[in-house]
Amino acid sequence: MGRAEVPAGATLLGEPLAVELMNTVRIDRGDVQDALSDDAAAVGWLYAIGDRLEAESGGSVDSAELSGGAIGEVAGRLRGLRDALRRLAAEATDDPRVPVTSAIPARQDAINTLNALAPAWPELLWPTGGEPARAFRTTGTHGELAVSLIAHQAVELFAGAQRDQLRACLAPGCLLFFVKQHPRREWCSAGCGNRARVARHYQRHHSESRPSATGTVQ
Repeated sequence: MGRAEVPAGATLLGEPLAVELMNTVRIDRGDVQDALSDDAAAVGWLYAIGDRLEAESGGSVDSAELSGGAIGEVAGRLRGLRDALRRLAAEATDDPRVPVTSAIPARQDAINTLNALAPAWPELLWPTGGEPARAFRTTGTHGELAVSLIAHQAVELFAGAQRDQLRACLAPGCLLFFVKQHPRREWCSAGCGNRARVARHYQRHHSESRPSATGTVQ
């Protein structure tokens, strides 16, 4: 699969695919933006991560397979999975940000959604004259398999060691998550790090220059 253009509003940071899906919601100029807001954009996002999906688990999205109602079905599954993952990530990270980005308010509902979308099983592929390889299968379409594979990776994320490395980016105006793979990493991106430092500088300067009760500058 060739590299597809990332839909407007989507942010790909090289995080695990489950985290990349969480990050299809962001804030732009104070407004919440959803990169999966329409069905075409949601399927476009799947195409954009298709190379990684195929390399990591053998899954793919067949453009010939997705048309009409099939697009809506896959897009709905992807949005449902995203909402479930953001709800569970908020719990895993003790996210203090206002939870305005998940339509799933209850933890168990998020778990149920994730588990319902995750089923996929591995099969052995061993072509004559070639090397054996693993590929995942499901009872649905290629698009549904793609969603299931991301859900499967999310189960591994929340049940494995990476859960303790998952972080909510607490820079001003950010709704993204990231995996803290370096001990000095604090933000999802360099841009967020810069905004956080500017905000800290402003707050410190504003606090130091605020007049005291006696009229002197503190």
